[in-house]
Amino acid sequence: MYNTSKEPVWYGELRTVRGNTILIHDKDFPEASAGRVYFYNTLRDAVIEYAEDIVKVNLHDLNDEEIKAAKAEYEANWLVTRESFMQQHAGWVEAIHAKPAPAPKKAKPEPEVDADDDETAELEVDSLDDGFDDWSDDDDRS
Repeated sequence: MYNTSKEPVWYGELRTVRGNTILIHDKDFPEASAGRVYFYNTLRDAVIEYAEDIVKVNLHDLNDEEIKAAKAEYEANWLVTRESFMQQHAGWVEAIHAKPAPAPKKAKPEPEVDADDDETAELEVDSLDDGFDDWSDDDDRS
């Protein structure tokens, strides 16, 4: 079973009825979906997400000699594919490891100023005399 506590990069073999494949696991890979794990599949030359419960029973450690042979054969392609994979997931990785930024302060809205307004403009007031008839003369009882 892959164990990255000893080595940051694990080389192992996936044994299935279809055949055996060298897989590489890097502890720096971003976390996959729940219950899943990323491995570099040397036959496909791609990082693939596997169901961890299904794949882990079929994973087997390589001995030192097999690891040296795997590195010699696959390391160049592995490093190129790893770099591409990490760039694709860079935003996600940064988001997971970044400290939350403080919320931006809301700017207070400035009161709207009408361009037609003039500070010296006088208020328009309807005159009390407009439309007012003087009835005082009508009510004379002398």
